[in-house]
Amino acid sequence: MDAVVPRSAFLWSLSLVYLLVFSSLYLQVPVRLAGLWETPSLLGLDGSHVMELLCLVGALLALGAATLAPLSGSLVFFALWAIYFSLSQLLSGPASSRRHDPMTFWLTRWLLFRLTFGSGVARLAGHSAPWWNLSAVSHMLESQVSPTPLAWWVSQLPAWVLQLATVGVLVSQVLVPLLYFAPIHCLHLGAFYIQLVYQVLSALTGSLTPLSLLTVALSFSLLDTEHLGGSCFGHAKKKRATSWLQTLVWLLTLLVELGVYVLILYITTRLFQVDVNWEAKTISSHTAFTQQQFGDVLKVTMGPTIWIAVLSLTWEVVGALLSSLCVRGCFWKLWALLQWAVFAAATVAMFAISVVPYTSMEPWSSGNVLPAVKRAHEWVKPYRLVSSYALDRRLDPAPGRPELVLEGSMDQYTWTEIHWMYKPGNVSAAPPVVAPYEARLEGLMWRAAQGQAQDSAWFSGLVLRILQGNKQVERLLQTDQAQYVFSEAPPAYLRARLYKYQFTQQDGSGPQWWRRAFVKEFLPMVHLEDQELQAILRGHGLNEKSLPQSSPTDSVLAQVLGRLRGHAESLPGPYVQWALLATVATICILKCLLPRGPGGRACGTSPVEPKAKKPKSQAASTGPQADRDPAVERSPKRRK
Repeated sequence: MDAVVPRSAFLWSLSLVYLLVFSSLYLQVPVRLAGLWETPSLLGLDGSHVMELLCLVGALLALGAATLAPLSGSLVFFALWAIYFSLSQLLSGPASSRRHDPMTFWLTRWLLFRLTFGSGVARLAGHSAPWWNLSAVSHMLESQVSPTPLAWWVSQLPAWVLQLATVGVLVSQVLVPLLYFAPIHCLHLGAFYIQLVYQVLSALTGSLTPLSLLTVALSFSLLDTEHLGGSCFGHAKKKRATSWLQTLVWLLTLLVELGVYVLILYITTRLFQVDVNWEAKTISSHTAFTQQQFGDVLKVTMGPTIWIAVLSLTWEVVGALLSSLCVRGCFWKLWALLQWAVFAAATVAMFAISVVPYTSMEPWSSGNVLPAVKRAHEWVKPYRLVSSYALDRRLDPAPGRPELVLEGSMDQYTWTEIHWMYKPGNVSAAPPVVAPYEARLEGLMWRAAQGQAQDSAWFSGLVLRILQGNKQVERLLQTDQAQYVFSEAPPAYLRARLYKYQFTQQDGSGPQWWRRAFVKEFLPMVHLEDQELQAILRGHGLNEKSLPQSSPTDSVLAQVLGRLRGHAESLPGPYVQWALLATVATICILKCLLPRGPGGRACGTSPVEPKAKKPKSQAASTGPQADRDPAVERSPKRRK
C-alpha cells in the first residue's frame, strides 16, 4: 500500500493537534494550584517562565510543521513529543518518502486499532448499564464534558433513534476495527469513512477535542495515495489504462466488500436484536448477549487479533526488504538494507511492547505475554510510549450530569452564583461552544463533581485563590472581567453546591436548555480564616505560602512573555485557536493557489543551478534524443 500521501496527511493533522494543545495550555498555564510532580521534565532546566516558553516554542514548531515542508521531519516531531511529554508531567531535515515508511507507518494503524477497539471493549467490559441497555448516547449527550447546543436538539429525537445510535457506536468500535488489517484496500476505505463520520458527529454534539482530532489523524493510516488524492500533497494521480482482467478483479473485490458489509449488518441485527416495525415506523433493539458471553468471546478473539496484526506487520516488513533490495548500486543497497534493519527492529520492538497494555483488557491473554516483553514494557512505561488507550466511559445509570456551582457572598446571607465561560451554570443559557479549545479547569470541575471536595487538592487551592481575589484565576473563569460578579472585590465567603443538570424537552416555545435539582452541599461555607479550609489545605500539604506565587523579574525574557500574555489574556481561548487555524488554512490555500515561487520554480524546492550554454554545433543536436542513456550510446549495436 502506497503510504506517501496518507503519511503526509497524518503528520499535517498531528501538527494541528499539537498546535491546539500547546496554545490551549499556554492560555491556562499561569495558574498552578498545586505543587509540581517530581518526574523527568525539561522544566528543570530553567525558571518559572520556562513553562510558558515551552508552550510558545511548541506552538510555533507545530505551526511550522503544518505549513512548511522542511519542518515536517522526524526531528521536529521528536521535539514536539519531548516538549509535550515535559509539559504533561506538570498537569532534521525536510521530510521525504523512505522505503521503510510503510513499515513504520503501520504502527499508526495499529495504534488506531488499539484506540478504537480498546474503547469499544472497555465500554462493554466495564459493566456500565447504559451501554448494555443501549441508552448510552442519550446519557452522553448531556453528561459529557462540553455538550453543544446541537446535543440538545439531538436529545429530542425519539428513544429508538438514540438506541440505534448506541448500536452504531458499539459496532464502529468493536466490529469495524477488525477491518483495519483486511487485505482489501476498499475495506480500509470503508472503515475510514465510518470512523470519520463517528468522530465528526461526536465533535458536533460534544465539542471538538484533541482526542477526536488525533483519532481522525490516525485514521489516515487506513488510506493510500490513490484513495486520498495525491495532488493535494504534491503527488498527482496518474491515469492508468485498465484491462479486462483488472476490471474482473475489481468486480470480485467489490463483491467481497459488499459481502463483508452484509455480514457485519447480519451480525449486528443478531447481536442487538434489531427489529423493524413498519406499521409504527420504529425500530426496536436490545442486547441479545450476556456479559459472560461477551467475556468468553473476548477471550477467544484476543489472541487471533494479535496474530492478524503480526501477519500484517510481516507483510510490510517483507515489502520494505524487497524495496531495499531493488536499490541500484552496491553501496546504496547496503545503506538501504542497514536502514531497513534499524527501522524494522524498532517497529517490531514497539509492536511487542504495545502488546502488553493491549492484552491487559483480558487477563487470560495477558498471562501469555513473554516475561521479557513485560520487563521491556515496564522499562519504557515512565515515558508513556504505549498505553492501553481503553477509554472506559462508565456512565451513571441515572440521567443527567452532576455539576458544581460556586456561590459567593459578602455577608453570609445574600449568595450570588459565579458563572463560568465554558461550563453549564445558568439554566437559561445555551451550552457554550468551546471547540477546538480544551477548557482544562472546567474539565476538572466536571470530574470533581463526581467525587468529594476533600479529594481534590486543586479544588481547595481554587477556593483559596477566589477568596484572595487572584486575577489570573478570575480570568480563567471569565475573560471579560465585567462578566465576573466579584471583579471589584473578592467574595468574603464561598460555598459549592452540587446540582443534577438535565436537558429539557421541547415544548414548542423554543429551547429552555437545562433544568436542575439540588443534590447536596458539596463544600460548606468557608472564608480565608476558616479552620476547616486550612485543615483541608494542610491535608494536601498546601497552604498559602506553599502555593506557587508569581515572582516579578526584570529579565528580557520575562518582559516579552508578560507582554505576549497580556495580549492573549484579553481574548477567549476559542478565538485564539480559531485564529491560529485560520492562519494555517490561509497559508495552505496560498500554497495551493501559488504553486510556483519567484523565478518560476516550485515553492519549497531548492533552486537549480543553470546549465552551461552549449555550442551551436551541439545545440542543433538537442531535442527528443538528447536524454539518451550514455550506456546505450556506447553499445556496439547503437553505433551501427
